Amino acid sequence: MQASYRQLISYVSEIKNRNHSSAAALLVMQHDNIILEHYEGFHSNEKSSPIHKNSMFNIASARKSYLAFAIGFALYEKKIHSLDDLISHYLNMYDAGVVQGTTIRHLVTHSHGLNERADGSIYREFTAGEGWVYRGINVKIMTELFKHLYGYDFPRLLEERIFVPLGFKYTEWSMEVSTTLVKVIDDPEQAADFQLYPFADGMGSNLHTSARELAIWGNLHLNMGRHEGIQVVPEEVIRLCTSIQNLQYDDARLPDNGLFWYVQDEAKDRSEIGEQVPKGSYQILGNTGPLLLVVPEQQLVVVRMYNKRYNYGGSHYLHYLREFSNLASKTFTIR
Repeated sequence: MQASYRQLISYVSEIKNRNHSSAAALLVMQHDNIILEHYEGFHSNEKSSPIHKNSMFNIASARKSYLAFAIGFALYEKKIHSLDDLISHYLNMYDAGVVQGTTIRHLVTHSHGLNERADGSIYREFTAGEGWVYRGINVKIMTELFKHLYGYDFPRLLEERIFVPLGFKYTEWSMEVSTTLVKVIDDPEQAADFQLYPFADGMGSNLHTSARELAIWGNLHLNMGRHEGIQVVPEEVIRLCTSIQNLQYDDARLPDNGLFWYVQDEAKDRSEIGEQVPKGSYQILGNTGPLLLVVPEQQLVVVRMYNKRYNYGGSHYLHYLREFSNLASKTFTIR
């Protein structure tokens, strides 16, 4: 194994240990081939089975990339006329005064300015389009929008159009305990637990997948909807998801987004993508540690998995995310 590969594996292991994760996985694809695959640790911080190629990690907010795909399809199929349509044009269950001026573009680029109280009521933190804050209310609204447009939940579209055609066996919105599921650690002093939800409607944080199938998901995007030479998804759907969709911010530090994906243009201080990663790259992250980085310039897909809630580094977590993506991009130059 090349020394640079060992360095990347060592980095992943070090962060795993620092953050008290019991599990880690690292998988790299380049030019459609797996060139590095590494698993270590156990399914829980208690006695449990070792991590392996079919271990299914809870990917938390990285599931936004799957919702992005569904919204991309809704745009492609003209169920949504434009990203600049007001959400109130489609849904009327929200206070018109609160969501006034909020477009679909704002919601999918984290520039909507909305937040949700514990009682479910929604309030505004800033005028739509004038800032960037990562909140979960946009996922709820866009999930409701998809169901309103199609009459069924967006995971069904993924199942029919992606999971079945690509032969996925280890990707699901998990509702029941399974030996392949990796438990999530909230507190290193407490036993890890399964992260489940009673429905597979996309609302819950219960999407689990293996490192291999998450990499294939990324590679489908890299190849603009092609899988093993077959056009499974229209190119335009992928282009909508992974090209910059936010309007320009007054604050130059704020990150750029496609449909939920972070997208690299000029490096931004508040982006999770490192400044050495080539322009046109895109990445998605979850707070249990999963990371999917796609670098078209290098024909590269990188997957990293952990099972500890909250990424390492506290308030400086972005530094470590950028450090990882910089190291990965540097390690796998075009061959």
